[in-house]
Amino acid sequence: MSTVGKKPIIGILGGIGSGKSTVAKEFAKLGCGVVDADKLAGDLLDENGVREEIVGLFGLGICSSSGNIDRRKLADVVFADAEKLGVLNNIIHPRVLEQTEAIIRRYTGQNDIRAIVLDMPLLAEVGWQKHCDKLIFVQCDERLRAERAKKAGLFDENQLRIRENFQISLDNKVALADNIIYNNSDFSELVRQVANIFTSILDRC
Repeated sequence: MSTVGKKPIIGILGGIGSGKSTVAKEFAKLGCGVVDADKLAGDLLDENGVREEIVGLFGLGICSSSGNIDRRKLADVVFADAEKLGVLNNIIHPRVLEQTEAIIRRYTGQNDIRAIVLDMPLLAEVGWQKHCDKLIFVQCDERLRAERAKKAGLFDENQLRIRENFQISLDNKVALADNIIYNNSDFSELVRQVANIFTSILDRC
């Protein structure tokens, strides 16, 4: 893997609802700068030019009563049609990756940032594992992931499987990883694993 800048770049892999963002937040507490790609993508949907382009392609049915893009309605449309999902990704991904590069450059110049964490749901799908010095897979049983997604009001177990069918298989993501964090038990255990892995990463850099 290639090294970008002087700070280690850590990519987080895992299934939907596995706790990738929770892991990223724990790295942030240890002094890491986090790139939240999901937030970047969500913010893009609110930009006038991007919103107009997407609504023009998929229709007003994806909008809320206020005229903004409803992410759940948009997801229902694109995850039912691989071609539509590809069209959306072609609009969003290049912009997200451009912003990611800018954030990495900014973090690289900040002395108080110890490492950079990429919380990017489709990290391997867009080839960004090549930019990481370390890859961490967050392992979590499918039943727990589905429960968490449903509790958060996102989607049920069947929808989870449909969405993951559009992604690289979890087995392949595990094969890419340098470390695995097990997120099937209590939160304190997750915190302990993050701290141990981060210490190991810093010791080797």
